[in-house]
Amino acid sequence: MPIRELKDQIARLPEQPGVYLYFNAAGDTIYVGKARALRDRVRNYLGAYGADLKTDALLDEVSRLEVIVTDSVVEALALENNLIKQRSPKYNIRLRDDKNYPYLQLTATEAFPRVLVARRFERDGNYYAGPFMPARFARKTMALTHRLFGIRSCNEVITGKRGRACLEYDIKRCIAPCVDTICSAEEYGRAVALTQLFLEGRNDELLKTLKGRMVDAAEGERFEEAAQLRDAMRTVQTLHDRQQKMARTELGHRDVFGVKLGPAGLVVQVFQVRSGRVVERVELGTEAAIVGATLGEVLEAAIQQFYELRGAPPDVHVPAEPDNRDALETWLEEKSGRRVRIVVPQRGEKRGLVDLANRNAALAYQNRFNQATAAQYDALETLRAVLALPALPRRIECFDISTIQGSETVASMVVCEDGRMKRGEYRKYRIRGSEPTAPDDFAAMHEVVQRRYRKLLEEGGPFPDLILIDGGKGQLSAAYAALEELGLANLVAVGIAKKEELLFTRDREDPIALAGDDPALLLLQRIRDEAHRFAVTFHRRARTMRDLHSELDHVPGIGPRRRRTLLRTFGSLAGVRRATREELAAEVGPKVADAVLAFFAGRP
Repeated sequence: MPIRELKDQIARLPEQPGVYLYFNAAGDTIYVGKARALRDRVRNYLGAYGADLKTDALLDEVSRLEVIVTDSVVEALALENNLIKQRSPKYNIRLRDDKNYPYLQLTATEAFPRVLVARRFERDGNYYAGPFMPARFARKTMALTHRLFGIRSCNEVITGKRGRACLEYDIKRCIAPCVDTICSAEEYGRAVALTQLFLEGRNDELLKTLKGRMVDAAEGERFEEAAQLRDAMRTVQTLHDRQQKMARTELGHRDVFGVKLGPAGLVVQVFQVRSGRVVERVELGTEAAIVGATLGEVLEAAIQQFYELRGAPPDVHVPAEPDNRDALETWLEEKSGRRVRIVVPQRGEKRGLVDLANRNAALAYQNRFNQATAAQYDALETLRAVLALPALPRRIECFDISTIQGSETVASMVVCEDGRMKRGEYRKYRIRGSEPTAPDDFAAMHEVVQRRYRKLLEEGGPFPDLILIDGGKGQLSAAYAALEELGLANLVAVGIAKKEELLFTRDREDPIALAGDDPALLLLQRIRDEAHRFAVTFHRRARTMRDLHSELDHVPGIGPRRRRTLLRTFGSLAGVRRATREELAAEVGPKVADAVLAFFAGRP
């Protein structure tokens, strides 16, 4: 066993705190650990073979050992965390941030920040709130920031010299920083500060600020501004009063950890409780199996990595005692500048919240490690690489046109998120057309794409990571023309042609051909076929309604109510034609009965 060959080196190790690193034959760091006494801790590995599968695999691969001495266990803890982050050793537990639910991003790096839906937390200088569960809460909250504080939703470069404000200003969803005579940079900055208070859940402080500004506006006889601030106060107060069921004043400020460790991997859920309310939920997880890890080891790694860039509250509640609890508490206290306790609640409301976090972690584990879901993510990763996308195309929207010789042209839009069709977000459109003649496929595609994303601009998203167009270069060009007219040319669209199943992009002259069994192509085909099915179903219904209306709707005195009455009574249009005057008069009166009989008498 290779570890035995290091016996002499281990015997000479210092009995001081520090970090030890194991390397394999290729020189890669495969494990980083910390110790209160390096010699005693590393010597334990000599007799550890057979303890568990993880340790056995580690000991079989070790070929070299290095140590770094520190002044204290707390310093060793911090150094261990940094080395794990930098080197990603294969036998250490490395958690990743939650990617299942969206965040809201306040783009503090922009001169005139916006609030956007973000799929993941980034350390890029912007402020992030969330994640939001379910995802629709993110969009609702973003819409509130527009309505309450007038935060802009456009992607224009703001110089303050725009000729006039846009429609968003007219409907009181933006305070128009694009026109400096309407809104100065300082005024917009105050709106951004209020927005951040709102996103942070600091409603008491926000209400106090809003009230002060309302009073100032009223005293300055700026009554319209005062009324807007009053309405904002009412909305925030309503949200403040709708406390979550988990809210308890005795819970104060604390973070609650829940863990699900299984054969496929690991998921950690953290509930952040502020002023007795659960204000955020953060998910961490691995993308691979964790072999032989204990719950204490997992919690130690989770606490280290979660608080690496976050301040810790006074209390951290966990389902079991983490390894090196005392050292962790000291490290957290040094980072936060106050006393921090790591507690394992045994009963009451506090234990109930820990159990709730555990149940949420178990649910997230099932979702994360479902085999079908894993295959779908592989397909999305292939698409990202093939199409050179900046991020994983987690949200795909697909458009299809259905028509027969220009008659009753309709369109459909279906949504696929994380490889799953979202039927609740499907949309269907009747093509209006701007010309007297029926619109062709290109004009229809232009119209439906423009209508869809004009609506999304008004609502503030969510915008797709990829737009899929059922068609070739012509349909794709029509879609991009519509996007450019809306100022959304940065969105990425791709066309998929039938029969050849080739992918057309804006930036490539030649189409992209994927193998017939490629998971990425199969995913696009499934989305395209669903859009086609939805469009054809709607088109058949439109033709049926047209045929149904073509007869009875032309009878004088027959409106929607009487039409329904006749069809319900006589079963069909043919039944109405066969009915006698007496039967018709009993339902719609003698005058209308005569009109029905006269109408059908003149038709073959």
